[in-house]
Amino acid sequence: MFVLHEPQKLQSLYESLEKSNPESLKVYGAVFNIKNKNPFNLEVLVDAWPDFQVVITRPKKEEMKDDLDYYTNTYHIFTKDPNKLEEILACPHVINWEQAFQIQGCQQSLDEAIKKIAASKSVQVDYIKTVLFMIDSPVNHKTSSDDKMELKLFKMHEVDDDNKKGDFSSILLDASHAGLINEQWTFGQNERSLKYIERCLQNFPGIGVMGPEGQPISWLVMEQSCELRMAYSVPKYRGRGNMRQISYHLKKYISQQKIPFYVHVAEHEEKTQQIAKTVGLKICPCGWHQWKCTPGKYC
Repeated sequence: MFVLHEPQKLQSLYESLEKSNPESLKVYGAVFNIKNKNPFNLEVLVDAWPDFQVVITRPKKEEMKDDLDYYTNTYHIFTKDPNKLEEILACPHVINWEQAFQIQGCQQSLDEAIKKIAASKSVQVDYIKTVLFMIDSPVNHKTSSDDKMELKLFKMHEVDDDNKKGDFSSILLDASHAGLINEQWTFGQNERSLKYIERCLQNFPGIGVMGPEGQPISWLVMEQSCELRMAYSVPKYRGRGNMRQISYHLKKYISQQKIPFYVHVAEHEEKTQQIAKTVGLKICPCGWHQWKCTPGKYC
């Protein structure tokens, strides 16, 4: 595996990955952000070029300073040939198995190789599968590397008047909201996740609904692979259409900016799945997969 640096090759890779959606979505979204300012300082590895079979995105080495930071130490993987994956994952220069980390992908076929190599290295694996949703009709995403995307495109400077609904109005989220989001995020609720959420809010779109108490009561945030995550509504305000409202307006905004996006929803969250369908997203049979890997010394 080697790092792909050149803008033209990254552009070619991006266009190729688009043809493999939804299975390539995690890598596809990460490459989009790498091409556009790369705010999370990620890099792309391929096994060959141009006829690649495996693509991995990961943070650059200087980012992965904390051996217990699952949020920063995140790898996204896509493969056209699962049989090649075991040999690649075993290479220490590809994945640092001495750290705690997570792997995300949209292919069930990654599972066998990940668990086999993890077992050989005495690494505990916690696996999660959820329902993957993506836009039903294709969006003409940004593809030209000459089309430089300024970070300001990730900020909605105005909220339309029609977003207002009684005492509730849509707001743009910023880093000051990270603590509130962190408290309710199933995958968070710790200091490392707080820093991760702050970084997402500083670089990517986030929208919420402000309640009468002056605090957001529903919200949704984009992360480094263009996935919309951290969705939550305060229980006493559920059933009022707030999540549907922000999902619709955030989807409209990022579609206008030609940013790829998708979401995952837990299998038991039937109401949230219904909201995703209502705003024009469709279920992808491949699913969303996460492998949280913890070396034995940290268990």
